Amino acid sequence: MRVLVDTHALLWYLQADPNLSTLAMNTIESKDNDVFVSIASLWEIAIKLGLNKLEIQRPFENLEIDLQQLDIKVLPIAFSDIQVYRSLPLYHRDPFDRIFIAQSIGNSLTIITRDALFEPYSVELIW
Repeated sequence: MRVLVDTHALLWYLQADPNLSTLAMNTIESKDNDVFVSIASLWEIAIKLGLNKLEIQRPFENLEIDLQQLDIKVLPIAFSDIQVYRSLPLYHRDPFDRIFIAQSIGNSLTIITRDALFEPYSVELIW
């Protein structure tokens, strides 16, 4: 399976937060899966850290190494993702979540998220 980890799920996984579901954790850890995180998640984390709206246990600068060690690939935003983004109905207004949905559609990825606002879109979800 190919999965895209939403920002909150990534942070919860990295910090061993009990809010992460067992299914989400097992999916991320399974060697049978290709696990991706959007570059938009890293951007979102950087923004929230800069605004003091988020605290993480390790320095942001270590995140790239952590992802490499966990074999979580960073998914860039392609022009085709933006085209899908533009065509999405406005069920969800958060621009970061909307790009995750677009990337999921364009790259045939299942999204690991607890966010119920993803449900109206034609994407597969795991929680």
